Amino acid sequence: MKDLTLGYSPCPNDTFIFHAMVHGLIDTGGLLFKEILEDVETLNGMARQSLLDVSKVSFHALGYLREDYCLLRSGGAFGRGCGPLVVSKEAMDMRELRGRKIAVPGALTTAWLLLQLYDPGLRGGNIMIMPFNRIIEAVNKGEADAGLVIHESRFTYEAAGLTKMLDLGDWWEEQTGLILPLGGIIAKRSLGTDLVGRINRCVRESLESAFSDRQTPMAYIKSHSQELDDDTINRHIDLYVNQFSLDMGAEGIGAAEELFRQAARKGLLPESSVGLVEHP
Repeated sequence: MKDLTLGYSPCPNDTFIFHAMVHGLIDTGGLLFKEILEDVETLNGMARQSLLDVSKVSFHALGYLREDYCLLRSGGAFGRGCGPLVVSKEAMDMRELRGRKIAVPGALTTAWLLLQLYDPGLRGGNIMIMPFNRIIEAVNKGEADAGLVIHESRFTYEAAGLTKMLDLGDWWEEQTGLILPLGGIIAKRSLGTDLVGRINRCVRESLESAFSDRQTPMAYIKSHSQELDDDTINRHIDLYVNQFSLDMGAEGIGAAEELFRQAARKGLLPESSVGLVEHP
């Protein structure tokens, strides 16, 4: 048996993907995964400290990790119509946000990288870093003038009385014509190509198991999303888990590389010649 630390978030899309893998429902070929469930921004920080063998991270964070980690083909969050939203209590134009207080779900989230790509001038504003599930409340209470919402907050901001200012996913798709890369599963390059390939197969088979029987992982999913009803859980999974989660393919790799190219051109990420994927 080989023990590996595996970090992923308690959000429904991740617990859906990894349920079979960490509960012995697939043959892992002697790999034993010790799961560590944390908010994705915490995982971003842990990966930057090389504390995890395998982890879910934001693509923003991966821009700083490419030397030490490679991207798995399976388990990622890509798609269309799934982008972060900028929301506010009162309708306003995006140009009015410069210099104002914006709540964002983490300095290394892809959401924040996309917002900076949209308007680099927002970097000089009063950026408030907070957990993603605090943002709607912060905007409602007037602590922030606007909020950058991700995950299930995309489904709940309207019920909380907020209005959408910008869909960064729509903006990205209109600008590039590409799917939106949000997060991916990475593994330490030091594990070696063969082992990384085995880990990727485990992730894919775990997701295939969930797709074949969506009900079995539900108790596990709900134990980590206790405030979400079944409808919101299923909408969350349907939005972020798709064919690109099984294998991102050339389309997913191309979208990620374009995100990195645009960010490097604007000085938001370092340039790198290291390949993203280094396994079969």
